[in-house]
Amino acid sequence: MSDKGFGPVVFGGNVFGWTVEREAAFRILDAFADFGGLALDSADVYPSWVPGRQGGESEQMIGDWLLQRGRRDHFKISTKVGKWAAQRGLSPGNIRSAVEGSLRRLQTDYIDVYYAHEDDQAVPQAEYLQAFDALVKEGKVRELGASNFSAARLSSALSFSRANGLSGFRYSQDCWSLVEREIEQVLVPTLEREGLQEFPYYALASGFLTGKYRPGARVESARAGGAAEYLKDPRNVQLLAVLDELASAYDVPPAAVALAWLRAQPTVIAPIASARTLDQLRAFFQSTSFQLTAEDLSRLSAVTAR
Repeated sequence: MSDKGFGPVVFGGNVFGWTVEREAAFRILDAFADFGGLALDSADVYPSWVPGRQGGESEQMIGDWLLQRGRRDHFKISTKVGKWAAQRGLSPGNIRSAVEGSLRRLQTDYIDVYYAHEDDQAVPQAEYLQAFDALVKEGKVRELGASNFSAARLSSALSFSRANGLSGFRYSQDCWSLVEREIEQVLVPTLEREGLQEFPYYALASGFLTGKYRPGARVESARAGGAAEYLKDPRNVQLLAVLDELASAYDVPPAAVALAWLRAQPTVIAPIASARTLDQLRAFFQSTSFQLTAEDLSRLSAVTAR
């Protein structure tokens, strides 16, 4: 599948202002660009869950870097509206206010992909779909996406947009990895049928698929608690062994194998992944240095099949 200028991996900006501060963020973004990265993903809510943070800090760091480096036209920039407590929901007024805030923090006059961060059933779909379409017509947004939508609600949104000549959702962004595979049952077939492309988030399962979380191992990380939860499922422990074997065979880190598996799945245009170090970042691009065979893909899929 063509990456349409998004590159092999989209950098997830949820770490900016959380586990990565401004100086380190600039180093990581410089390296991401040097490796050939082409797309950055954020949201107005990032990282409001961190004590002392308000939300918007991730967009601000990305915007400052783009301006300082003069790289805006080189990158696809995605951000989202709907989950931030300060601007929650998809009412037309909130969408309008939120996009202006994101544009200001990102220091740009357009957003490449603007997502509804989650569905809002308190607002008629017609209202928020028309509000998103207006942003495209005004040039503030190039394309639209939906994140965390049910298959049924995504289909109804697409149907309304088509019937009324609106700019509809082109992309979906959902939790998907070798250990999070629920969307394969209903949502992925819907994406295939509707012609949408998927950007999976939590592609490395909070770092679990890097292989550093093992039974008995202690890892100092803000994500350690969530990643360690995966060890409670024996299938996930078995998966680590298969990842290790394939990583050794291809001379790449386990994370590269996990990303290569995800990129090979139907509808996937590019995984979204975050990094705090250059070694973590390097693994993203090593995932394109080899080709998993059909047997490799089948083996990986079988371990955690639901």
